[in-house]
Amino acid sequence: MQRAKTAHDETYGETHGGTHGETGAIRKAWAEVVATARRTTAEGLVVGTSGNVSARVGDVVLVTPSGVPYDRLGPDDAVGVGLDGRQVLGELTPTSELPMHLAVYRTTDAAAVVHTHAVHATAAAGLVDELPLVHYMAGALGGPVRVAPYALYGTDELAAHMLRALEGRTGCLLRNHGTITYGATLAQAYDRTAQLEWMCRVWLTSASVPGLAPALLTRDELASAAAKLRGYGQRR
Repeated sequence: MQRAKTAHDETYGETHGGTHGETGAIRKAWAEVVATARRTTAEGLVVGTSGNVSARVGDVVLVTPSGVPYDRLGPDDAVGVGLDGRQVLGELTPTSELPMHLAVYRTTDAAAVVHTHAVHATAAAGLVDELPLVHYMAGALGGPVRVAPYALYGTDELAAHMLRALEGRTGCLLRNHGTITYGATLAQAYDRTAQLEWMCRVWLTSASVPGLAPALLTRDELASAAAKLRGYGQRR
């Protein structure tokens, strides 16, 4: 049986009708996937091999493998699948959460997805159906963050729940599970999941003060902040 191609196979691009430049793009994207996955553990958004990260390069989705510690992943361990879920790159088994990642890529313009089991976000997801508007950074995710109903991990049912919660949003909470966010880059997707975890922590902290309730933004206030956030940062 012929082995699957690795990220360093010079024939990969030719085999799939691509170029050496596309192969280089896959190598670069895989390095970013691994670096981002390692960052999720270093910054406490996941424990062990929980959570997963992916990036899209053309019609190939590079995704972290199932059950492999991120610090053990190297350039030759790239795992890639087509949008139909068929594995086209690597020998390691893709993450069990592949249905969620592929659902995002099939229905949005996402180029990167980050899924975590962040502590505060997971705690908040078990308490509410929508994260209270405790901070205007909800505007960076498209509006009030919804909570997708619980379903068994790795299932099409969970992916369907997630898609409904993501309508008009770039991130959502997953009940009794964690978070998922997407973006045009891995850096953007990661920033969104970090901001979501922070907002959940702020809400849980403020809501825990006896006798007091956190002040919340109105929908109009959030809309104004979201409009201003669209112009945030440097122009190049």
